[in-house]
Formats: sequence, C-alpha cells, structure tokens
Amino acid sequence: MDEERKNTIWRGLDRKAMAVAEFTMRQQRKRLSTWVIFGVGLTAMAILTMFYLDSMIREVEAIDNDGDSRDFDGDGYPNGQENLYGTDILNPDSHPGILDPTIQPDDPSKWINEDDIDWDSLSDDWSGYDDDGDCRTETRTNSQKDSNNNGIACDIEFVEQRYGDGIDLSADRGVDEDPDDNAFAKEATHRAFVLAMGKFGFAFLLGIFIPLFMATGLIRDEMTSGTMHFMLAKPIARSEVFLYRILGYLGLVWPYMGALIALVAIITGIFGPSDGFFRFSDLGVWAAVLLASMLCTLVYGMLFCMLGVLWKHGILLAIPFAAWELGMMLTTLGAPDASILRFSIIGWAMNIVDAAATLVWLDNGYLMLVGEWGGGSGESLQGTGGLMFFSSQPGLGISPLATIIVSTLVLLFQASICWLIGGAIFKSKEID
Repeated sequence: MDEERKNTIWRGLDRKAMAVAEFTMRQQRKRLSTWVIFGVGLTAMAILTMFYLDSMIREVEAIDNDGDSRDFDGDGYPNGQENLYGTDILNPDSHPGILDPTIQPDDPSKWINEDDIDWDSLSDDWSGYDDDGDCRTETRTNSQKDSNNNGIACDIEFVEQRYGDGIDLSADRGVDEDPDDNAFAKEATHRAFVLAMGKFGFAFLLGIFIPLFMATGLIRDEMTSGTMHFMLAKPIARSEVFLYRILGYLGLVWPYMGALIALVAIITGIFGPSDGFFRFSDLGVWAAVLLASMLCTLVYGMLFCMLGVLWKHGILLAIPFAAWELGMMLTTLGAPDASILRFSIIGWAMNIVDAAATLVWLDNGYLMLVGEWGGGSGESLQGTGGLMFFSSQPGLGISPLATIIVSTLVLLFQASICWLIGGAIFKSKEID
C-alpha cells in the first residue's frame, strides 16, 4: 500500500514537473523574440550555404603544375610527350617524330591534369601512381625512375622535413605531378565548408547565440514579473523548476538545430563532389556536428540561465563568457592541444567535430599535404588554405572515438555543475 502511494506521488510530481517544461515551450513559442532569433540563425546559415553552392558550381581553371604542356625547344611536341618517348625537351632536333614519323604532336591540353592524385590510395601505405606513364616508360633509366632514392621506382613517399617538424612529399619525377585542379579545389572547399559550418556556424555561433537570448531570462523574467509564484506553488523543488525550464527551452532549440543541420547536410550531400547522387561519406561528421551543437546549447543554456538567476542583468555577465569562448574557439584552430582549452566549453565541443572528421576523412592530412606540395610546383593548390585553416587534430592525445566519448561526458558534467550551482542560487533568492 505504501509502495503504491509512493508511486502515485512520484507520478503526480512528474506530471507537475513536465507541466513546467510544457508551459516553457508554449511560452517561448508565443514570443516574437524566439522566432526572430531562429530567423536570424536560418538566414545566416542560408547565406553561408549560398557561397558554398557558388563555389561548387564554379569551375576552377586547369593549371599546368609541372610544365608538361609547354614546348621548351619549340619543336611542336609538348614536354610531356617528349618525356614519355625519352627525347630531349631542350633540343629541337630530338623529338618523337624522329623516332617514328607517324607520331604526331599531342594537343598541349592533353598534358594538363594528366597525372591526377590517386584519391582511393591515400592511406598509410600510399605509394602514388604514374597515371600518364611518363615515369614508367622504358626509355628512362632505373635512377631516373627512382629520383627520390628510396629504392622503389615511380612512387611517392612521405618524409620528415629536413628543417621543421612537419612531413613532406618526396616523389619520383613524373608521379602525380599534375593533379586535377578543379577536382582538388572542390574537394578541399567542400571539406572546409563542412568544418567551418559545423564548428563556427552551428556549434559556436548558434550554440552560444541562441542560449544567450533564450536561456538567460528563463528564470529571471519569471522572478521579476511575479509569475514564478505560480510555478513554486506546486510541490516541486526550485532546482527542479530550474531543470524543467531548461528542458522546455531545449524542446524548441534541439529540434530547430537538428532540422537546420539536416538541411545543410542534405544540400552539401547533393552538391558536394561525389561519384554518386549523394555524398553519404560526410554523414558521420554531420552527426558529430549535431551532437556538439546540442551539447553546446545545453551547457551554455545552463550557464546563462544560472547567470540570469544570479543577477537581473545576467546578460551582461554572459557577454564576457561569450568573448572568452570566442578566444577559445580561435585557439582550437591553431593549438588544439593547448591546456587552457580544458577550461572552456567550446574546446570540448570542437574535439568532438575534429575527432569525427579524423574518423571519416582518413586522407584529410594527406590531402592537405598534397595541396601544399602542388604537384612539386612550389605553389599550393586552390582550396588548400581553407581546409588547413579549419582542420585540426583532436587535442586530447587519445583515439578519435575515445575523444568523442570523453568530450561528451565532460560537457554533460559541466552542464550538471551549472545546474547544481544555478539551483542553489535560485533557492536563496527571494521572489518579487
């Protein structure tokens, strides 16, 4: 009988507590400010997506990275064709036509983008491939085929830089030396956009902008207006009121964030570079973006609501926190392993996105390396700068999957601390 009575009491408390969350959702839906905030977020993401679509539609001019399309000796035969047949590119009297009169000069365009990057081979044991055959030709000596002196003919290897802490490419002459500029630029730009939108757009900007204006006054507004008396008339602890007000806020924010992220993911999946009708390979990154964004809106919501309870002008207290988080956001790009990031919210959220990108795009580091190498031209390929700016390695020094788990737990812990402190402050406050 006592057990049945306890169950009845708990069910009654749950109904009353959920009534607070439901009331919060109805209250937020009726406020014009809520839809203004959602509209601003949607507009900002739409404008950024339009820039992305423009970059995907626009063709990048093909560049002769290695000079194979040029004719140094003016004999009519491009350098690449002469290299293929083993004739002297600096001697007009040495050309393939002398070896065989039936061999006609190639159109120079044939020797632009003739040796593209082997995308499917970018892995730990990637050795490259001589697509146009000008390295593997029988006219070349063994030493010419192994110009990087690693004992393997016609390959590319990754070597430590002689000066510095990075890694460099050492390629045999004629191997992957003239990549497809358009394909590379679109792939690099696509990945840079996904990371920029995920990290800056959703996790940071919307993740902090929405709680700043929607969560700061969740408790404070009701305290100053006097309507909080009606909520506290129910047999619910103030810390529970605090929690269920946050749940009501999340009941609107999380579906909004999920729908917006799904929309951008669909657009990039359709228009992004892919061999099929949709680019499914990015869904893992977008799932991490969703997780990071949801956790950011949760933790920032708890934090800003707590500040609102602490002082009636809580938004003034929240702004310095937002500035701090902006600084930490920028730090994650240049120094993702910096210890100071452990004292932020956004640093842990960025770990989630970076770890997912590492898991999904196994060739991301090599792609940036090849882009810097530029086919040996000394100039980086278009799109490399953006990808390098937004890409970061997870900063915890553990496996990517472990990084996602640990970062998620830390963010949930931060949210719990803010709830406990906010609830304690709320208990000590008098209601006007």
